[in-house]
Amino acid sequence: MTDANPSPPTEATSRADTVEPLPVSTVADLAATVTENVGQVIVGHTDEIEHVVTTILARGHVLLDDVPGVGKTMLARSIARSVDCSFRRVQFTPDLLPSDITGVNVFNQKTREFEFQPGPVFANLVLGDEINRAPPKTQSALLEAMEEAQVTVDGTTRPLPDPFVVIATQNAIEPNRTYELPFAEVDRFMKKLSLGYPNTDEESELLARTVGHHPIESLDPVTNLESIIRARETVATVAVEEPVRRYASKLAKYTRERAHIGASPRGTIALLRAAQARAVLDGREYVIPDDIQHEVPYVFSHRIKTTSSGRDTDGDTIVEDALDHVHVP
Repeated sequence: MTDANPSPPTEATSRADTVEPLPVSTVADLAATVTENVGQVIVGHTDEIEHVVTTILARGHVLLDDVPGVGKTMLARSIARSVDCSFRRVQFTPDLLPSDITGVNVFNQKTREFEFQPGPVFANLVLGDEINRAPPKTQSALLEAMEEAQVTVDGTTRPLPDPFVVIATQNAIEPNRTYELPFAEVDRFMKKLSLGYPNTDEESELLARTVGHHPIESLDPVTNLESIIRARETVATVAVEEPVRRYASKLAKYTRERAHIGASPRGTIALLRAAQARAVLDGREYVIPDDIQHEVPYVFSHRIKTTSSGRDTDGDTIVEDALDHVHVP
């Protein structure tokens, strides 16, 4: 892993048609290896680690929303250390500017020309720590990056490294000291996850691992960037037949009919991509309804607003009702 700014990918290396997919079994083993490696640091959250891994394979971004001190940032750092790729961390604060994220043009006295100094967004994996501590204007600097894997500064558009993944953490308390994320940004996160507190046994094990040297200090990469790119191509080739696509669409329609804002078409696309990754982890080259049902609570719930104002509180309930009432093909 390196913290250096990578050079933008060339057209030849970023084309999907030049990427040879890995066998499904190989990708399943890769995901299990990364999950196990991160599990050396993060205790008792195997499912959540797996969800982050599947999101990366599905070309998505993750929002970790929970109280302070439960391991959100450590989970993101552990994922980054497990993959030999470029990694940058942005600590979001009230005085952070959009240019602090995307980069800025600086005048070079020697050449008498402006030179672009790339911001921390130019990395394969970007950790946005406590993203809701920055005002919406700064948060919006990530909108183009998360949707199109590029940033535009002073009229010039520059591609981001491939792959490009944002793992953001959000403080779930102190509402008077944080900003609510713009809904357009929330919709760009494929999944929203919470870790929760460990049980007594898990916390005891956590303490045993961390009272001396922290295990993340000795965590080594278990895969490389090329393998991740090829694994993502494998996931992209997983078959999604018409009945499964229609099932996902009906679930989305159910949320739209019962909320002020339901799951967007972007959310339905994210659901199918997440289901493709889930299918690969189970060793299949095709998606089944079980994959949709496994992923939909994490993909749809944060996209649902039940009223025109205030935070969404019933997204989980609406998704549960959709799973109960929408016919399974």
